[in-house]
Formats: sequence, C-alpha cells, structure tokens
Amino acid sequence: MAKPLLPDGLWALIEPLLPKHTPSPKGGRPRLDDRNALTGILFVLKTGLPWEDLPAEMNCGCGMSCWRRLAEWQDAGVWTKIHATLLAHLANAGKLDWSKCVIDSSSVRAVFGGSIPDRTPRIEPKTAANTT
Repeated sequence: MAKPLLPDGLWALIEPLLPKHTPSPKGGRPRLDDRNALTGILFVLKTGLPWEDLPAEMNCGCGMSCWRRLAEWQDAGVWTKIHATLLAHLANAGKLDWSKCVIDSSSVRAVFGGSIPDRTPRIEPKTAANTT
C-alpha cells in the first residue's frame, strides 16, 4: 500500500490552523472535506499534474475544488501559519539543522531597494543621425 500523503499526525497539526467554514443558509452542494482538499492539493503539487487531471479514485473532489481551496487558504494566510507551525514542531523535535540554511536575495526582501544604476556610457561616437 502506498504511503499516505497526509498522515494522521500531520493532519492533527494542520487542522486547527484552517479557517472554519459555515454552510450557506441557501443550501447548495456540500463542501469538500478540508482533509480531502489538502490531500488533493498536495498530490497535484507533488506530481505536477494539471488540476483537471486529479484522479477521482483519490476521493479528493475535482481539481477545481482543490484549486479554489488553495486560493482561499492563500488569501486567508493559512500557508504561512502552516509553515511556521511545522518549522516549530521540527525544531522542538530537534530535526532542524540551521547550519545548513541558505538565504539569498530571492528569499530576503529588499525593503529600500537598490541604487539606480547609471546609464551605460557609449564607447563610440554616434555615426549616423537617428532615422526614426
């Protein structure tokens, strides 16, 4: 049997961080379970499959439901909370080695930006008039 994408221990850490959903008073289709949606999101992100190709056998709903949940959780700031919680959990378990951490310019925001570069000086004089 394949290893589950979302084991019970990991789900127990993540579930309290997800926003609670109240059903619409108008009714409508029942909402996809959060755990199934997260499993579908993890599967698509891990395999690189298009959202619409999410296998129905996984019982994760359709790919568009998972995609909408991904966007909803991004807007709610859930992924930042999950990241911080998992880092804290790993640090408490002694499983993080910060000596192997790398920070580069793509990871750290430049608050004030850099200096504006000067124009490149010409190395030859202009030989012809501009025709445009």
